[in-house]
Amino acid sequence: MKEFINKDFLLQNDVARALYHDHSSGMPIIDYHCHLSPEAIANDRRFEDLGQLWLEGDHYKWRAMRANGVDEKFITGKETSFRQKYDRWAETVPFTMRNPLYAWTHLELKRVFGVSRIFKPETAAEIWEECTELLRQPEYSARGLMKKFNVETVCTTDDPVDSLEYHKAIREGGFEVKVLPAWRPDKAMAVEDPVTYNDYISRLSEVSDTNIKNFATLLETLRRRHDFFAGEGCRLSDHGIEQFYADDYTDSEIDAILGKILSGNRLNQAEISRFKSAMLYELAVMDAEKGWTQQFHYGAIRNNNSRMFARLGPDTGYDSMGDFTVARDLARLLDRLDAGGNLTKTILYNLNPRDNELIASMTGNFQDGIFPGKIQFGAGWWFLDQETGMINQLNALSLMGLLSRFVGMLTDSRSFISYPRHEYFRRILCNMLGEDVIKGKLPESELDTIGKMVENISYYNARDFFGF
Repeated sequence: MKEFINKDFLLQNDVARALYHDHSSGMPIIDYHCHLSPEAIANDRRFEDLGQLWLEGDHYKWRAMRANGVDEKFITGKETSFRQKYDRWAETVPFTMRNPLYAWTHLELKRVFGVSRIFKPETAAEIWEECTELLRQPEYSARGLMKKFNVETVCTTDDPVDSLEYHKAIREGGFEVKVLPAWRPDKAMAVEDPVTYNDYISRLSEVSDTNIKNFATLLETLRRRHDFFAGEGCRLSDHGIEQFYADDYTDSEIDAILGKILSGNRLNQAEISRFKSAMLYELAVMDAEKGWTQQFHYGAIRNNNSRMFARLGPDTGYDSMGDFTVARDLARLLDRLDAGGNLTKTILYNLNPRDNELIASMTGNFQDGIFPGKIQFGAGWWFLDQETGMINQLNALSLMGLLSRFVGMLTDSRSFISYPRHEYFRRILCNMLGEDVIKGKLPESELDTIGKMVENISYYNARDFFGF
Protein backbone atom coordinates (compact mmCIF):
# COMPACT_ATOMS: atom_id res chain seq x y z
CA MET A 1 0.00 0.00 0.00
CA LYS A 2 1.32 3.43 -0.96
CA GLU A 3 2.38 5.71 1.89
CA PHE A 4 0.08 8.71 2.44
CA ILE A 5 2.91 11.26 2.31
CA ASN A 6 4.83 9.85 -0.64
CA LYS A 7 7.14 11.60 -3.09
CA ASP A 8 4.22 12.37 -5.40
CA PHE A 9 1.75 13.57 -2.76
CA LEU A 10 -0.82 15.90 -4.44
CA LEU A 11 0.89 15.51 -7.84
CA GLN A 12 -1.65 13.97 -10.17
CA ASN A 13 0.23 13.66 -13.47
CA ASP A 14 3.73 13.30 -14.90
CA VAL A 15 4.05 16.96 -15.83
CA ALA A 16 3.16 18.05 -12.29
CA ARG A 17 5.66 15.57 -10.88
CA ALA A 18 8.43 16.84 -13.14
CA LEU A 19 7.67 20.47 -12.34
CA TYR A 20 7.80 19.85 -8.61
CA HIS A 21 10.78 17.52 -8.38
CA ASP A 22 12.91 19.29 -11.00
CA HIS A 23 12.03 22.92 -10.37
CA SER A 24 10.58 23.48 -6.89
CA SER A 25 11.38 20.93 -4.21
CA GLY A 26 15.00 21.96 -3.76
CA MET A 27 14.40 25.71 -3.64
CA PRO A 28 15.31 27.59 -0.44
CA ILE A 29 12.51 29.04 1.67
CA ILE A 30 11.95 32.76 2.13
CA ASP A 31 9.32 33.08 4.85
CA TYR A 32 8.61 36.79 4.58
CA HIS A 33 5.74 36.86 7.08
CA CYS A 34 5.63 34.73 10.22
CA HIS A 35 5.09 35.03 13.96
CA LEU A 36 8.11 33.09 15.17
CA SER A 37 9.62 34.26 18.44
CA PRO A 38 12.95 36.07 17.89
CA GLU A 39 13.81 35.22 21.51
CA ALA A 40 13.36 31.50 20.79
CA ILE A 41 15.66 31.78 17.76
CA ALA A 42 18.26 33.83 19.63
CA ASN A 43 18.30 31.32 22.49
CA ASP A 44 18.07 28.34 20.11
CA ARG A 45 15.12 27.00 22.06
CA ARG A 46 14.85 23.27 22.71
CA PHE A 47 11.45 21.56 22.88
CA GLU A 48 10.79 19.05 25.64
CA ASP A 49 8.44 16.80 23.72
CA LEU A 50 6.25 16.50 20.64
CA GLY A 51 3.21 17.80 22.50
CA GLN A 52 4.91 21.06 23.35
CA LEU A 53 6.29 21.46 19.83
CA TRP A 54 2.93 20.76 18.21
CA LEU A 55 0.32 22.25 20.52
CA GLU A 56 1.85 25.24 22.30
CA GLY A 57 0.12 28.28 20.84
CA ASP A 58 -1.34 26.59 17.75
CA HIS A 59 -4.90 27.86 17.61
CA TYR A 60 -5.56 25.98 14.34
CA LYS A 61 -5.29 22.72 16.28
CA TRP A 62 -7.12 24.19 19.27
CA ARG A 63 -10.16 25.00 17.12
CA ALA A 64 -10.25 21.46 15.73
CA MET A 65 -9.98 19.96 19.21
CA ARG A 66 -12.84 22.10 20.50
CA ALA A 67 -14.96 21.11 17.50
CA ASN A 68 -14.23 17.48 18.40
CA GLY A 69 -15.53 17.94 21.93
CA VAL A 70 -12.23 18.12 23.78
CA ASP A 71 -12.43 19.83 27.17
CA GLU A 72 -10.56 23.15 27.27
CA LYS A 73 -8.28 21.94 30.06
CA PHE A 74 -6.77 19.51 27.52
CA ILE A 75 -6.26 22.32 25.01
CA THR A 76 -4.99 25.43 26.82
CA GLY A 77 -5.24 24.35 30.46
CA LYS A 78 -2.18 24.87 32.62
CA GLU A 79 -3.20 22.02 34.91
CA THR A 80 -2.71 19.38 32.21
CA SER A 81 0.54 18.13 30.67
CA PHE A 82 1.49 18.31 27.03
CA ARG A 83 1.30 14.51 26.93
CA GLN A 84 -2.34 14.69 27.98
CA LYS A 85 -3.00 17.33 25.35
CA TYR A 86 -1.12 15.32 22.74
CA ASP A 87 -3.30 12.28 23.42
CA ARG A 88 -6.43 14.39 22.83
CA TRP A 89 -4.89 15.67 19.61
CA ALA A 90 -4.27 12.07 18.55
CA GLU A 91 -7.97 11.35 19.16
CA THR A 92 -8.92 14.41 17.09
CA VAL A 93 -6.70 13.92 14.02
CA PRO A 94 -8.76 11.09 12.43
CA PHE A 95 -11.71 13.49 12.47
CA THR A 96 -9.74 16.17 10.60
CA MET A 97 -9.81 14.33 7.26
CA ARG A 98 -10.32 16.90 4.46
CA ASN A 99 -9.24 19.66 6.81
CA PRO A 100 -5.70 20.88 5.91
CA LEU A 101 -4.62 19.94 9.43
CA TYR A 102 -4.72 16.28 8.40
CA ALA A 103 -2.20 16.81 5.60
CA TRP A 104 -0.08 19.25 7.61
CA THR A 105 0.12 16.88 10.59
CA HIS A 106 1.40 14.04 8.43
CA LEU A 107 3.70 16.28 6.40
CA GLU A 108 5.27 17.50 9.64
CA LEU A 109 5.75 13.98 10.95
CA LYS A 110 7.32 12.89 7.68
CA ARG A 111 9.53 15.89 6.96
CA VAL A 112 10.64 16.70 10.51
CA PHE A 113 10.93 13.22 12.01
CA GLY A 114 10.84 10.78 9.08
CA VAL A 115 7.66 9.18 10.45
CA SER A 116 5.45 7.69 7.71
CA ARG A 117 2.76 6.07 9.88
CA ILE A 118 -0.74 7.47 10.03
CA PHE A 119 -1.22 9.45 13.24
CA LYS A 120 -4.11 8.14 15.33
CA PRO A 121 -4.67 6.88 18.87
CA GLU A 122 -3.29 3.43 18.01
CA THR A 123 0.06 4.88 16.84
CA ALA A 124 0.27 7.91 19.14
CA ALA A 125 2.38 6.33 21.91
CA GLU A 126 5.14 5.00 19.66
CA ILE A 127 5.23 8.22 17.63
CA TRP A 128 5.50 10.20 20.88
CA GLU A 129 8.49 8.17 22.04
CA GLU A 130 10.22 8.24 18.67
CA CYS A 131 9.81 11.97 18.04
CA THR A 132 10.48 13.09 21.60
CA GLU A 133 13.76 11.13 21.52
CA LEU A 134 14.75 12.92 18.31
CA LEU A 135 13.95 16.29 19.90
CA ARG A 136 16.82 15.69 22.32
CA GLN A 137 19.29 15.83 19.44
CA PRO A 138 20.96 19.20 18.64
CA GLU A 139 19.59 19.40 15.11
CA TYR A 140 16.03 19.56 16.46
CA SER A 141 16.47 22.88 18.24
CA ALA A 142 14.72 26.00 16.92
CA ARG A 143 17.69 26.91 14.74
CA GLY A 144 18.28 23.31 13.73
CA LEU A 145 14.72 22.99 12.47
CA MET A 146 15.07 26.16 10.39
CA LYS A 147 18.25 24.83 8.79
CA LYS A 148 16.64 21.43 8.23
CA PHE A 149 14.10 23.04 5.90
CA ASN A 150 16.64 25.08 3.94
CA VAL A 151 15.24 28.35 5.25
CA GLU A 152 17.17 31.31 3.91
CA THR A 153 15.28 34.31 5.33
CA VAL A 154 12.43 34.87 7.77
CA CYS A 155 10.68 38.10 8.72
CA THR A 156 9.10 38.14 12.14
CA THR A 157 6.26 40.42 13.27
CA ASP A 158 7.32 43.19 15.65
CA ASP A 159 5.70 46.11 17.41
CA PRO A 160 7.27 49.60 17.16
CA VAL A 161 8.06 49.51 20.89
CA ASP A 162 10.12 46.31 20.56
CA SER A 163 13.80 46.63 21.38
CA LEU A 164 14.78 44.16 18.64
CA GLU A 165 17.50 42.95 20.99
CA TYR A 166 17.00 39.35 19.93
CA HIS A 167 17.31 40.19 16.26
CA LYS A 168 20.60 41.87 17.07
CA ALA A 169 21.76 38.85 19.06
CA ILE A 170 20.84 36.52 16.18
CA ARG A 171 22.71 38.67 13.69
CA GLU A 172 25.80 39.09 15.86
CA GLY A 173 25.77 35.40 16.74
CA GLY A 174 26.43 34.45 13.13
CA PHE A 175 23.31 32.35 12.54
CA GLU A 176 23.31 31.51 8.84
CA VAL A 177 19.56 32.06 8.44
CA LYS A 178 18.71 35.74 8.01
CA VAL A 179 16.13 36.78 10.64
CA LEU A 180 14.73 40.26 10.01
CA PRO A 181 12.12 42.29 11.88
CA ALA A 182 8.90 43.47 10.24
CA TRP A 183 7.14 46.63 11.43
CA ARG A 184 3.60 45.96 12.76
CA PRO A 185 2.14 49.25 14.09
CA ASP A 186 -1.41 48.00 14.77
CA LYS A 187 -1.43 49.12 18.40
CA ALA A 188 -0.57 52.68 17.40
CA MET A 189 -3.88 52.72 15.48
CA ALA A 190 -6.03 50.83 17.99
CA VAL A 191 -7.94 53.77 19.45
CA GLU A 192 -11.15 51.90 20.31
CA ASP A 193 -10.22 51.53 24.01
CA PRO A 194 -8.82 54.72 25.62
CA VAL A 195 -7.21 52.91 28.56
CA THR A 196 -5.36 50.37 26.44
CA TYR A 197 -4.36 53.01 23.91
CA ASN A 198 -2.97 55.38 26.51
CA ASP A 199 -0.98 52.56 28.07
CA TYR A 200 0.53 51.89 24.68
CA ILE A 201 1.28 55.58 24.05
CA SER A 202 3.11 55.67 27.39
CA ARG A 203 5.29 52.74 26.31
CA LEU A 204 5.93 54.33 22.93
CA SER A 205 6.89 57.61 24.60
CA GLU A 206 9.23 55.81 26.97
CA VAL A 207 11.16 53.83 24.35
CA SER A 208 11.58 56.89 22.15
CA ASP A 209 12.14 59.42 24.95
CA THR A 210 9.46 61.68 23.45
CA ASN A 211 6.43 63.40 24.97
CA ILE A 212 3.53 62.51 22.69
CA LYS A 213 1.08 65.37 23.02
CA ASN A 214 -0.39 65.78 19.52
CA PHE A 215 -0.48 64.12 16.13
CA ALA A 216 2.79 65.69 15.00
CA THR A 217 4.69 64.32 17.98
CA LEU A 218 3.05 60.92 17.55
CA LEU A 219 4.27 60.79 13.95
CA GLU A 220 7.69 62.02 15.00
CA THR A 221 7.92 59.24 17.56
CA LEU A 222 6.81 56.59 15.11
CA ARG A 223 9.27 57.88 12.54
CA ARG A 224 12.10 57.52 15.05
CA ARG A 225 11.10 53.93 15.70
CA HIS A 226 10.71 53.37 11.96
CA ASP A 227 14.29 54.62 11.48
CA PHE A 228 15.45 52.31 14.27
CA PHE A 229 13.79 49.30 12.65
CA ALA A 230 15.40 50.19 9.32
CA GLY A 231 18.77 50.26 11.02
CA GLU A 232 18.13 46.74 12.28
CA GLY A 233 17.47 45.43 8.78
CA CYS A 234 13.69 45.83 8.51
CA ARG A 235 12.38 46.00 4.95
CA LEU A 236 8.69 45.19 5.39
CA SER A 237 5.74 46.56 7.29
CA ASP A 238 2.52 44.73 8.01
CA HIS A 239 -0.95 45.85 9.07
CA GLY A 240 -3.60 43.58 10.54
CA ILE A 241 -6.81 45.53 9.94
CA GLU A 242 -10.50 44.77 9.70
CA GLN A 243 -10.94 47.02 6.69
CA PHE A 244 -9.30 49.88 4.82
CA TYR A 245 -9.77 53.52 5.84
CA ALA A 246 -9.57 56.49 3.51
CA ASP A 247 -11.80 59.22 4.98
CA ASP A 248 -11.20 62.87 4.24
CA TYR A 249 -9.68 64.70 7.21
CA THR A 250 -7.75 67.79 8.22
CA ASP A 251 -4.70 67.96 10.48
CA SER A 252 -6.68 69.93 13.04
CA GLU A 253 -9.38 67.25 13.12
CA ILE A 254 -6.82 64.50 13.76
CA ASP A 255 -5.16 66.60 16.46
CA ALA A 256 -8.52 67.06 18.18
CA ILE A 257 -9.31 63.33 17.92
CA LEU A 258 -5.96 62.32 19.37
CA GLY A 259 -6.32 64.92 22.13
CA LYS A 260 -9.70 63.48 23.01
CA ILE A 261 -8.43 59.95 23.46
CA LEU A 262 -5.25 61.07 25.23
CA SER A 263 -7.59 62.71 27.73
CA GLY A 264 -9.18 59.32 28.33
CA ASN A 265 -12.36 59.86 26.35
CA ARG A 266 -13.90 57.29 24.05
CA LEU A 267 -14.11 58.11 20.35
CA ASN A 268 -17.17 57.69 18.15
CA GLN A 269 -17.03 55.58 14.99
CA ALA A 270 -16.55 58.53 12.67
CA GLU A 271 -13.58 59.76 14.72
CA ILE A 272 -12.04 56.29 14.81
CA SER A 273 -12.35 56.00 11.04
CA ARG A 274 -10.79 59.41 10.37
CA PHE A 275 -7.91 58.75 12.76
CA LYS A 276 -7.15 55.38 11.17
CA SER A 277 -7.35 56.96 7.71
CA ALA A 278 -4.67 59.45 8.70
CA MET A 279 -2.48 56.82 10.31
CA LEU A 280 -2.63 54.40 7.40
CA TYR A 281 -1.63 57.17 5.01
CA GLU A 282 1.23 58.55 7.11
CA LEU A 283 2.65 55.11 7.89
CA ALA A 284 2.54 54.24 4.20
CA VAL A 285 4.48 57.42 3.40
CA MET A 286 7.19 56.35 5.86
CA ASP A 287 7.41 52.98 4.13
CA ALA A 288 7.66 54.60 0.71
CA GLU A 289 10.46 56.91 1.84
CA LYS A 290 12.57 53.89 2.76
CA GLY A 291 11.54 51.68 -0.13
CA TRP A 292 9.96 49.09 2.17
CA THR A 293 7.22 46.71 1.13
CA GLN A 294 3.91 47.27 2.92
CA GLN A 295 1.57 44.37 3.65
CA PHE A 296 -2.12 44.57 4.51
CA HIS A 297 -3.82 41.55 6.09
CA TYR A 298 -7.46 42.55 6.25
CA GLY A 299 -10.85 41.06 6.94
CA ALA A 300 -10.68 39.19 10.25
CA ILE A 301 -13.28 39.60 12.98
CA ARG A 302 -11.31 38.84 16.11
CA ASN A 303 -12.17 37.63 19.61
CA ASN A 304 -15.79 36.81 18.80
CA ASN A 305 -16.33 34.72 21.93
CA SER A 306 -16.33 37.26 24.78
CA ARG A 307 -16.46 34.60 27.48
CA MET A 308 -13.36 32.83 26.19
CA PHE A 309 -11.60 36.10 25.41
CA ALA A 310 -11.97 37.07 29.08
CA ARG A 311 -10.55 33.67 30.03
CA LEU A 312 -7.75 33.17 27.49
CA GLY A 313 -7.09 36.51 25.79
CA PRO A 314 -6.46 37.11 22.06
CA ASP A 315 -5.07 34.73 19.41
CA THR A 316 -6.59 31.64 20.99
CA GLY A 317 -8.84 30.45 18.16
CA TYR A 318 -11.95 32.60 18.32
CA ASP A 319 -11.52 34.66 15.16
CA SER A 320 -13.30 34.32 11.83
CA MET A 321 -13.76 35.84 8.38
CA GLY A 322 -15.46 39.20 8.16
CA ASP A 323 -17.58 40.63 5.35
CA PHE A 324 -16.37 44.23 5.24
CA THR A 325 -16.89 46.54 2.30
CA VAL A 326 -13.40 47.33 1.06
CA ALA A 327 -13.13 48.28 -2.62
CA ARG A 328 -13.82 52.02 -2.51
CA ASP A 329 -11.67 52.82 0.53
CA LEU A 330 -8.83 50.59 -0.66
CA ALA A 331 -8.88 52.33 -4.05
CA ARG A 332 -8.93 55.77 -2.38
CA LEU A 333 -6.00 54.92 -0.10
CA LEU A 334 -3.84 53.55 -2.90
CA ASP A 335 -4.78 56.44 -5.18
CA ARG A 336 -3.85 59.06 -2.56
CA LEU A 337 -0.49 57.43 -2.12
CA ASP A 338 0.08 57.00 -5.85
CA ALA A 339 -0.90 60.59 -6.63
CA GLY A 340 1.73 61.88 -4.22
CA GLY A 341 4.44 59.50 -5.36
CA ASN A 342 4.18 57.61 -2.06
CA LEU A 343 2.90 54.20 -3.14
CA THR A 344 5.58 51.66 -2.30
CA LYS A 345 5.57 47.95 -3.13
CA THR A 346 2.39 46.53 -1.63
CA ILE A 347 0.94 43.09 -0.84
CA LEU A 348 -2.81 42.74 -0.24
CA TYR A 349 -4.16 39.68 1.61
CA ASN A 350 -7.91 39.13 1.81
CA LEU A 351 -9.45 36.74 4.33
CA ASN A 352 -12.86 36.40 2.69
CA PRO A 353 -12.62 34.51 -0.63
CA ARG A 354 -15.45 36.60 -2.07
CA ASP A 355 -12.78 39.34 -2.47
CA ASN A 356 -10.39 37.29 -4.63
CA GLU A 357 -11.38 38.88 -7.92
CA LEU A 358 -11.77 42.27 -6.26
CA ILE A 359 -8.15 42.23 -5.05
CA ALA A 360 -6.79 40.65 -8.23
CA SER A 361 -8.39 43.40 -10.31
CA MET A 362 -7.45 46.17 -7.86
CA THR A 363 -3.74 45.40 -8.06
CA GLY A 364 -3.81 46.13 -11.78
CA ASN A 365 -4.91 49.72 -11.18
CA PHE A 366 -1.62 50.70 -9.55
CA GLN A 367 1.13 48.77 -11.32
CA ASP A 368 3.59 51.43 -12.45
CA GLY A 369 5.65 49.72 -15.14
CA ILE A 370 8.84 50.36 -13.16
CA PHE A 371 9.01 47.29 -10.93
CA PRO A 372 7.36 44.04 -12.08
CA GLY A 373 4.53 42.94 -9.83
CA LYS A 374 4.80 46.04 -7.64
CA ILE A 375 1.27 45.55 -6.25
CA GLN A 376 0.81 41.92 -5.23
CA PHE A 377 -2.24 39.79 -4.53
CA GLY A 378 -0.95 37.96 -1.45
CA ALA A 379 -1.04 34.23 -0.84
CA GLY A 380 -4.07 32.54 0.68
CA TRP A 381 -4.10 33.64 4.30
CA TRP A 382 -5.28 32.00 7.52
CA PHE A 383 -8.55 30.27 6.69
CA LEU A 384 -7.54 30.29 3.02
CA ASP A 385 -4.08 28.69 3.27
CA GLN A 386 -5.49 25.33 2.19
CA GLU A 387 -5.87 23.62 -1.17
CA THR A 388 -9.13 25.21 -2.29
CA GLY A 389 -8.16 28.64 -0.95
CA MET A 390 -4.78 28.49 -2.67
CA ILE A 391 -6.20 27.31 -5.99
CA ASN A 392 -8.87 30.02 -5.99
CA GLN A 393 -6.27 32.69 -5.21
CA LEU A 394 -3.92 31.40 -7.90
CA ASN A 395 -6.74 31.25 -10.45
CA ALA A 396 -7.96 34.79 -9.74
CA LEU A 397 -4.40 36.11 -9.94
CA SER A 398 -3.75 34.18 -13.16
CA LEU A 399 -6.90 35.43 -14.87
CA MET A 400 -6.58 39.10 -13.91
CA GLY A 401 -2.85 39.58 -13.36
CA LEU A 402 0.47 37.83 -13.88
CA LEU A 403 0.93 34.61 -11.96
CA SER A 404 4.54 34.55 -13.16
CA ARG A 405 5.32 37.60 -10.99
CA PHE A 406 3.76 36.20 -7.78
CA VAL A 407 6.02 36.26 -4.71
CA GLY A 408 4.68 32.95 -3.44
CA MET A 409 3.95 31.37 -0.09
CA LEU A 410 4.58 32.22 3.57
CA THR A 411 3.78 30.38 6.79
CA ASP A 412 2.13 33.14 8.90
CA SER A 413 2.94 30.74 11.74
CA ARG A 414 4.25 30.65 15.31
CA SER A 415 5.58 27.12 14.86
CA PHE A 416 9.09 26.04 13.93
CA ILE A 417 7.73 23.04 12.02
CA SER A 418 5.25 24.84 9.76
CA TYR A 419 7.68 24.97 6.83
CA PRO A 420 6.02 21.99 5.09
CA ARG A 421 3.28 24.49 4.24
CA HIS A 422 5.68 25.82 1.62
CA GLU A 423 5.94 22.30 0.20
CA TYR A 424 2.15 21.95 0.35
CA PHE A 425 1.75 25.16 -1.65
CA ARG A 426 4.44 24.26 -4.17
CA ARG A 427 2.88 20.86 -4.85
CA ILE A 428 -0.53 22.46 -5.38
CA LEU A 429 0.99 25.04 -7.75
CA CYS A 430 2.82 22.39 -9.77
CA ASN A 431 -0.24 20.16 -9.96
CA MET A 432 -2.38 23.04 -11.20
CA LEU A 433 0.13 23.90 -13.93
CA GLY A 434 0.59 20.24 -14.81
CA GLU A 435 -3.14 19.81 -15.27
CA ASP A 436 -3.18 22.84 -17.57
CA VAL A 437 -0.52 21.24 -19.77
CA ILE A 438 -2.32 17.88 -19.85
CA LYS A 439 -5.60 19.59 -20.79
CA GLY A 440 -3.92 21.65 -23.51
CA LYS A 441 -4.41 24.96 -21.74
CA LEU A 442 -0.64 25.52 -21.71
CA PRO A 443 1.75 24.33 -24.43
CA GLU A 444 3.80 21.22 -23.72
CA SER A 445 6.55 22.72 -25.88
CA GLU A 446 7.05 25.45 -23.25
CA LEU A 447 7.82 23.24 -20.26
CA ASP A 448 11.16 25.00 -19.76
CA THR A 449 9.36 28.34 -19.43
CA ILE A 450 6.76 26.84 -17.09
CA GLY A 451 9.54 25.27 -15.02
CA LYS A 452 11.26 28.62 -14.71
CA MET A 453 7.96 30.18 -13.61
CA VAL A 454 7.69 27.55 -10.86
CA GLU A 455 11.23 28.34 -9.70
CA ASN A 456 10.44 32.05 -9.63
CA ILE A 457 7.23 31.64 -7.64
CA SER A 458 8.92 29.19 -5.27
CA TYR A 459 11.90 31.42 -4.53
CA TYR A 460 13.38 33.94 -6.96
CA ASN A 461 10.44 36.36 -7.16
CA ALA A 462 10.43 36.85 -3.37
CA ARG A 463 14.21 37.19 -3.26
CA ASP A 464 14.18 39.90 -5.92
CA PHE A 465 11.00 41.65 -4.76
CA PHE A 466 12.21 42.15 -1.19
CA GLY A 467 15.89 42.55 -2.05
CA PHE A 468 17.04 39.89 0.43
